[in-house]
Amino acid sequence: MFDLLTHWFSSFLRRRRRLGNFGRTVLPGLLAARGPGQPVPDRLAPDLLRAALEEPAAAIARLETRADGLSAAEAAERLLGSGPNEVEHEKPLPWWLHLWHCYANPFNLLLTALAVLSYLTEDAKATIVIGAMVVLSTAIRFLQEGRSHRAAESLRSLVGNKATVIRRPTGPAAAGVEAAAAHLEVSRRDVVPGDLVALSAGDIIPADCRLLTARDLFVAQAAMTGESLPVEKNADGGSRDAGPLEQRNLVFMGTSVVSGSATALVLATGKHTYFGALAARATATDTTPNAFQAGVNSVSWLLIRFAAVMVPIVLLINGIDKGDWLQAFLFALSVAVGLTPEMLPMIVTTTLAKGAVRLSRRKVVVKRLDAIQNFGAMDVLCTDKTGTLTQDKIALARHVDVFGQASEEVLNLAFLNSHYQTGLKNLLDHAVLEHVELKAELKLEQNYRKIDEIPFDFVRRRMSVVVSELDDHHELICKGAIEEMLTVCTHVRIENGGGPQVLPLDAALLERVQRVTRQFSQDGLRVVAVAMKELPPAQSRYSVADESGLTLVGYIAFLDPPKESAAPALKALAGHGIQVKVLTGDNELVAASVCSRVGLSAEKVLLGAQVEAMSEEELAQAAERCQVFAKLTPLHKERIVRALRARGHVVGFMGDGINDAPALRAADIGISVDSAVDIAKEAADIILLEKSLMVLDDGVVEGRATFCNMLKYIRMTASSNFGNVLSVLVASAFLPFLPMLPLHLLVQNLLYDISQTGIPFDDVDEELVRAPLKWNPADIGRFMLFFGPISSVFDITTFAMMWWVFKADTVAEQTLFQSGWFVVGLLTQTLIVHMIRTPKLPFVESRAAAPLMAMSVAIMIVGVWLPMGPLAGHFKLQSLPPAYFVWLAGILLGYGVLTTAMKRMYIRHFGWQ
Repeated sequence: MFDLLTHWFSSFLRRRRRLGNFGRTVLPGLLAARGPGQPVPDRLAPDLLRAALEEPAAAIARLETRADGLSAAEAAERLLGSGPNEVEHEKPLPWWLHLWHCYANPFNLLLTALAVLSYLTEDAKATIVIGAMVVLSTAIRFLQEGRSHRAAESLRSLVGNKATVIRRPTGPAAAGVEAAAAHLEVSRRDVVPGDLVALSAGDIIPADCRLLTARDLFVAQAAMTGESLPVEKNADGGSRDAGPLEQRNLVFMGTSVVSGSATALVLATGKHTYFGALAARATATDTTPNAFQAGVNSVSWLLIRFAAVMVPIVLLINGIDKGDWLQAFLFALSVAVGLTPEMLPMIVTTTLAKGAVRLSRRKVVVKRLDAIQNFGAMDVLCTDKTGTLTQDKIALARHVDVFGQASEEVLNLAFLNSHYQTGLKNLLDHAVLEHVELKAELKLEQNYRKIDEIPFDFVRRRMSVVVSELDDHHELICKGAIEEMLTVCTHVRIENGGGPQVLPLDAALLERVQRVTRQFSQDGLRVVAVAMKELPPAQSRYSVADESGLTLVGYIAFLDPPKESAAPALKALAGHGIQVKVLTGDNELVAASVCSRVGLSAEKVLLGAQVEAMSEEELAQAAERCQVFAKLTPLHKERIVRALRARGHVVGFMGDGINDAPALRAADIGISVDSAVDIAKEAADIILLEKSLMVLDDGVVEGRATFCNMLKYIRMTASSNFGNVLSVLVASAFLPFLPMLPLHLLVQNLLYDISQTGIPFDDVDEELVRAPLKWNPADIGRFMLFFGPISSVFDITTFAMMWWVFKADTVAEQTLFQSGWFVVGLLTQTLIVHMIRTPKLPFVESRAAAPLMAMSVAIMIVGVWLPMGPLAGHFKLQSLPPAYFVWLAGILLGYGVLTTAMKRMYIRHFGWQ
């Protein structure tokens, strides 16, 4: 029996993941399954190598596509043939296997054994009654878990990643005019072999592809190869001496673009990709339980250890005392089932799914159901300021020369840079490109032709494009952060009465430049420097080395005003025990200006350079003290998150850019938004449909309420079961008969469990969600030992009442005794739900939600009706005398008063949670 219990408890969480949980991408788990740099499966390697070695035109022809892509009709036809572009994620169980798992728990197995025994002894009534209980128990769990699973699955559609494909028009083109191919965003699952995809920084690569063109493309593929640094990729020919993963012209599903841009031909999708082949293998292996699952496991094992001690004692006492070892064995098994929280999987799944649905109504989508607990436990939130503290509606406020005077030339150069770059366009680029009139004024098509670009990265913090002006000369136009731009500028261009003049950037000019930009930053403007240099037209490829000897032309400054909701949201988060820390790549003056306007202390700002110089211990102490961090790289953000976690904090990180992905994965709870880049959404556990701290605060409160409801069931079940077993031990030692038959224990346990199905829908006191909540198995054990014996006091009182008051003191009168304790036991178990669901006075200061109240009343009515109604004989119960109910009222009143007094004492000594 205990082997069965152990196996069931260790496996139910794995079943829950199949039934309802969302998961992060399976990539991290693949490393554990195969190890980094594992060879490509034999069935895939030949096709990948063939594509790497052949010319792009040959690969295009072999896949029966064209240089301008597939048409929509062709793509739709191929999708039918190849299937959706999805890997073999762990699939939900088929309904019949789910039904079997809902049946196969200790409670139902023991009931089935009793039904078989009843049938063999020709007790048809007992067989029907017990069989009906099995059907009812299984049906409740099957229907409730099925609803939870469907609710969770429906949230998937709210968070979908896209891919940019190149599709040619399907309609006829005008005479003599070739219709241009269009760049379309489609769901990643709709990408098919033969598609052409456009890739840029921040994209998750949607399939295994052969590069056709690439500009300064760097891909993070550590999950595939174990390489910690991004790998440069190009469209050149492949190497016969290298394997598929080492080919520089192949990119793989699930990896991500760090910088640069490319066009690629899709070779394979879904389970036919390298990622898909590994995923199929990974889903066959169990994953290590996370913090939430470990917490549930710890509670389960607490009860198993308790059962392992108590059940043999019950068996020995009853077997020796009564002499009927078969009856004693069945009774001991019933006690074991009574100690088993068989509804825990259903309560956990239903509560999490209900919480996820409630969160979705608050514009918070949960990708992993068990992330809800971490969401509620979060006590530090790290976030960027753009879009969270500010309005995320950046406007171009100034375009000025180096001395701060308005300059159209600076705007023209910035427009050329933003227009021709093919990497990830940020909000600043979009603000510049809103000046669409410049496209006509500059006559881009006639006067300019793009030659090359040097993509942005978070170390240089700048990007450049090279254009040919009138095919006469090349202009390298660079824009970026002030400090980094000044390191590559040697001259400045100033305006005077005689026209523009270029001067060396000496110390005096440098000081004046810094004074002008500092003033802009203090005014809360984000400042970007614009520089350029002319080059001869002979060169066609450019690199970072060409970003030198530039002439600083001026600055573009952007206004991103604080949100009106930011200050109230920060106050609300603080009221719920959450510190907010701002981690930004902007300079410290802009960060301090914005933070001070929304009520965050910016007296102490830690800079990226300082973070770089600190040891892990120094950084942990500094991160604890500071609220604002500026001029950070992605690795700085990740280090700060890890440092805070090392100090014992549960850290949430909110980000939406490619630079946020490392920190999102390092945090306990990664939070992104639906408009984020693919890699950020993939790394996150929680997706906000609105980028707002107020939405986040609502989500935190809902997450804590969900965790509170799970904790209610665990506490109630543990304490109630502990009290019952104590009562059984006392009764077994002194009574000449069993205090309840195995059937009574099982019926009582079933009815009690049914009453608990209302817990996921219960309300939570406002005071219980003000502070972060964490798993604390020691507290659950203490709670069980503190409140469990209270019910035993009144059980023993009931034993005395039935023995002496109602004379149920012989084997012939045992049915009356058992009926009396059956009613008291069920009603006190149901009452305890309301007594300890809240630290307040139940029914007066805090009332349960209608579903829980209705279930409690219904079960109490059934519990009284069973011995008093026509089915009493079928359950081996009998009617109770009217005087019994007077005593019953007194017992329930005393139970409520004593529990309330003990609750007050417990709160004074230990707090509530």
